[in-house]
This record gives sequence, structure tokens and C-alpha cells, in this order.
Amino acid sequence: MALDRQRIPLLEVEATPLRVPELVDELSRYIREGSKRTVLGHNLHSVTLTLSDEGFRTLYQQSDVVLLDGAPVLWLWGKTGKAEGPVMDYRLGSTDWLPALDQVEGLERIAVLGAGAAANAEAVRRLQSLVPGARVTGFPGEGWNEDLESKALEWLHVEQPQLVLLGLGMPLQEKVLQRRLDDFPPAVYCAVGGAIEQLAGFQKLAPRWLGRLGLEWAWRLLLHPRRVAYRVLGEPWVLLWLLASRWVMRQLSGRRR
Repeated sequence: MALDRQRIPLLEVEATPLRVPELVDELSRYIREGSKRTVLGHNLHSVTLTLSDEGFRTLYQQSDVVLLDGAPVLWLWGKTGKAEGPVMDYRLGSTDWLPALDQVEGLERIAVLGAGAAANAEAVRRLQSLVPGARVTGFPGEGWNEDLESKALEWLHVEQPQLVLLGLGMPLQEKVLQRRLDDFPPAVYCAVGGAIEQLAGFQKLAPRWLGRLGLEWAWRLLLHPRRVAYRVLGEPWVLLWLLASRWVMRQLSGRRR
């Protein structure tokens, strides 16, 4: 059963808006089926990459679930009036749904792929406590290269996880999925960005009230100015240029007909 894809006004992308209980139901179904699935999320960074990179766009179009992650994407979707209940309930960053993994039926094997060795080990420990009936194993992703990617592939085939938390940061984790998804063993592959470090306590989460105001970007900019400055201050202008260029091309194409 395919999930309903909904258009995000102005941004020219689609998502599969879910709340935590609905995502838990989908994950339970995927694990019951034993199929290979992907769970991604849309924020302004991913939208920019989707509009500018064909491989990235194809991955998102073919993904089984595309959650509403970034506040601007959520707000624009909310203008469609398709939300049942508060719009904010549909904002699912990785740290919003990871605590509900203990509710996923049949979840017995979890793989944590990404982050440095210490953060990965601590995230594994916390997930074991969160989902006590599951076996949780980890593979650090620091210094990712072709050799490490091949070893990770071998490791996944040995571990045979049902759920993989892929936290290599965007767009590396999506590039890995583009390159390797066909070779990966059957599992639910969730691109979770920095959530492994956040789960481990190595990266401080923004207060949830800031998230509800759409101001997490300010928190990240304050804590990690070098890492996020371009994404927060520069990339939105790139996105506006991409959207404007596409609009102009459509107008020119329509006049030629």
C-alpha cells in the first residue's frame, strides 16, 4: 500500500506527512514484510538539493516515506489545509520519532551507522535501553571513504538488521543510498543526519519551544556557526534562485506553445 504523496506549495516537491503513531504503524508494517524501504525527511536543504541534483531528486521520488522535517516546509504544507489536527504534529525530525521505536512491532535488530566512535557507541547504548528487546549494533562513520563504505556494506550483510539509522549528514547519507541501496540487505533505511550525536548527547538539542517557533536554525547557528552558516544564511538564496529560474522557464515554455 503506497502512502499518499502531497505537494508542498511553492517548493515543487512532495512529502508523505505522518505523525508519530502513523510512522510507527508504517515501520511495523515494513518490518513485518521484511522488505527494503527508505525513510527520508524534507527541509530547505533537502529541497535545494532535490531541485538541483537529479540523483537526489530520484532518491526522494522513490522513497517510501518523506517526512516533514524543516519548519518552513511544514508551514507551507500546512497552507493546503490537509492536516488533521495541529500542523506541528506533522513535523517529524529524527529526534521526534526515535523515542517511539519501542512501539514498533517486531523490531529486534537495529543498526546505527554513522557519527564518531564514541558518539556511535553511546547512541547504541541508549537505544538498547530504549528498545530493550532489540539487539543494537553500531558502525562509526567518521572519516567516511570508499573503503569504509565497502566495510559498512559487509557489516550490514553480517548483522542483517531490520532497521538502519543512517547518520552521515546530508547529502553524504543520501549519496550512499544512491550508490549502495541496491546492494544493501533488506531493511528499513532511515536517513537521520545528526540524530546519532544528538541521541548520544554529543550534540545539544534545541529547546522544543524554539522548534515550534521555527527557530532551530538560530540555535544551530549559535552553537556551530562555521558548520551551518552557509546552509542557514546562504542556501535559502540559492533555493529562491532555483525556484525563480524554474518559474521563468515554465513561462517561456508556455509562450512558445
